[in-house]
Amino acid sequence: MSNDPTEHRRGLMLTVVSPSGVGKTSLTRRLVADHPDLHLSISATTREARPGEHEGRDYHFVDKAEFDRMVAADEFLEWAEVYGNRYGSPKKPIMAALEHGQSILFDIDFQGAMSIADYAPTDTVKVYILPPSLAEMSRRLHARSQDSEEVITKRLARAKSEVSLWAKFDYVLLNDDFDRAYAQLAHIF
Repeated sequence: MSNDPTEHRRGLMLTVVSPSGVGKTSLTRRLVADHPDLHLSISATTREARPGEHEGRDYHFVDKAEFDRMVAADEFLEWAEVYGNRYGSPKKPIMAALEHGQSILFDIDFQGAMSIADYAPTDTVKVYILPPSLAEMSRRLHARSQDSEEVITKRLARAKSEVSLWAKFDYVLLNDDFDRAYAQLAHIF
């Protein structure tokens, strides 16, 4: 590594993937809070805001027509439909941040992480977080009381199929102990 102060450091894209209810959002929010050089990607979504979520902090809430316009204009680094709602990562602010040496963290699904890695493989680090068990994941999903039983059932089924794809990631963490999982994620960053 050069000691040249004029040398420009490019940021990286840290994609963190896990099934719902594994603790990904808690881990990623703490990582961003502890590392001022890491910024959370704010996705656009067509879903309604959940209690406590705020425009521009958690998501950019847009209607389906605006989302369609953004897709047609190729404004997303990646986008997908998940459980009937669309989510996308706006390309322009992310790529500008990387050019300015800022790193971006993506709290994202499997498909999104793979799309980002395909778009910019040398800029992307992929991390998958496993639950201690599917039973514990189910307990956590029920405890947070954000989804209907039908959605929880879909999330559990999706988790069963996604867990087998762990080998596509650069790192795999087990979140059976929050502090240990956080220390490992921070070390990776």
